Amino acid sequence: MRILLAEDDEMLGELTEHQLKRQYHVVDWMKDGRQAKEALAAGRYDVYVLDWMMPGMSGLELVREIRRSEDHTPILLLTARDAVQDRVEGLQAGADDYMIKPFAFEELEARLFALFRRQDRGYRSSDMINLGEITAHLKRFEVTRRDTAIVLTRREFQLLVCLMRHAGQVLSREQLLDQVWGLESDVTLNAVDATIKLLRKKVDGPYETKCIQSIYGAGYRFTIGGE
Repeated sequence: MRILLAEDDEMLGELTEHQLKRQYHVVDWMKDGRQAKEALAAGRYDVYVLDWMMPGMSGLELVREIRRSEDHTPILLLTARDAVQDRVEGLQAGADDYMIKPFAFEELEARLFALFRRQDRGYRSSDMINLGEITAHLKRFEVTRRDTAIVLTRREFQLLVCLMRHAGQVLSREQLLDQVWGLESDVTLNAVDATIKLLRKKVDGPYETKCIQSIYGAGYRFTIGGE
C-alpha cells in the first residue's frame, strides 16, 4: 500500500514509518497538517493515517477538508484522546477508523489492510474482479485493461487472479507456488519468477502505471494505482 502518515511526534512518526516500511509499504511521512495537506494534493494514496493533534492543521480539520473535496480514500485517526465523544466526533467528521495511542503495530497493520479491502476502488463478484484499470472475467478466463483484451495462458491468468485477490499484500514465491501450482507440484520457484516476468510484460509492459510489483527478497504484489 501507499500510505500518507501525518504525525508530529518525531519518535512515534519515525517508528511508525519504519514498521510500515518493514511490511513493504510505501510511506510518505509528514510532520504537520499543512505538509500533509500539500502531500494529499500532489500524490495518490491507498490510505491516510493522521494524528489528531498536529501543528498547522489538526488531523480532525484535515479529515473534514478531505471529505469536503470528495476524496473517499480510507482515513485512520491516531490520537491519545480516548473519550467516547472524541471517537464519535472523529468518525462523524469522516474518519473510517480510530486508534488510541499507544498502540500495537500488529493491530495498526491489520486495521490498514481491513480499510484497504473495504475501500470502494474495486469491484469483485463470483464472475469478475475489477481493480483499477484491470478486469479479470473469472468464468471466461479473460482479462482486459482499459477495455483492451490481454491474451494470457491459463497459468498466467491464475497467477494474476491470485495477486488481484490479495491486492496490496506481498505474496512470497512459496505462497504463489502453493496457491497457483499446488504444493504437490514438482514445479520450482524459478517457474514462479518466469511466469511473473511474462505476466508483467503482457499486463504492465505497454502502460506507464505498473500494477505488478517485485519486492526484493519478499515476493510480489498487485497494486491498484501503481507507485
